[in-house]
Amino acid sequence: MKVLKLSAHGLPQSWISLEEAVLHYAADEVRWESGAQIAVFRGGHNAHTGEQSVIYINSIIGTKGIPRINPHALKPGLTNSKLFARDRHLCAYCGRVHDERDLTREHIVPFAQKGQDHWMNVVTACRACNHRKGPRTPEQARMPLLYAPYTPSLWEDFILRNRRILADQMEFLLAHVPKSSRWAL
Repeated sequence: MKVLKLSAHGLPQSWISLEEAVLHYAADEVRWESGAQIAVFRGGHNAHTGEQSVIYINSIIGTKGIPRINPHALKPGLTNSKLFARDRHLCAYCGRVHDERDLTREHIVPFAQKGQDHWMNVVTACRACNHRKGPRTPEQARMPLLYAPYTPSLWEDFILRNRRILADQMEFLLAHVPKSSRWAL
């Protein structure tokens, strides 16, 4: 289970473990919290009062300090798992949903034709369609794309990074995705 760490201004910074979240709480670096309480950590007893220390962890925390991520300079890293999630495991050519093991990263303009490996030149394809298209463009192969590629926003990138997002975390992130996003409701 991960905690969504945000800047004090609400910009996503990282997915952190419960243990990392405890350190932020213990160091008094949590400026605000949102979402559900997802864990409780109990510490030692105070020598003077006898009270046990308790830290309650919420699923979303806003931390003090200067953000590590500039949302305007962010270029989300391209990985197969994030690409397949962006495209909802849907082959861009046959339109069928496949298991991740049956999918490939398909370059619209192939390397053989000086294509680049970036978000705007890749789509998800099943192995059969990728093989059939070969080192040709969709037009050359007479295999039109069923959807257009796009570069994910900062908010979408955080959705694509984590496979186990809690409902309140997803609600928070979805509230900020662009209206043109495949993730927009």
